[in-house]
Amino acid sequence: MAWFDELLNTQMKICRGSGVLIKTDNTWKIQQYVLSMTIPNNNTDTVVKLKTSTEDSIINTLLKK
Repeated sequence: MAWFDELLNTQMKICRGSGVLIKTDNTWKIQQYVLSMTIPNNNTDTVVKLKTSTEDSIINTLLKK
């Protein structure tokens, strides 16, 4: 088993990928992969305001289940 972190330059600008690999029969396979956009701390309030209405709707839908 191995885990990794990577810094990526994408169309979304800087992103971070991280994951876990499992070696089976001499072949490495991705077990888990996560891609995250970076947000500078001084922009957090702005980003939260931008996503609030969309995510409040999702949260309310999930709470009803």
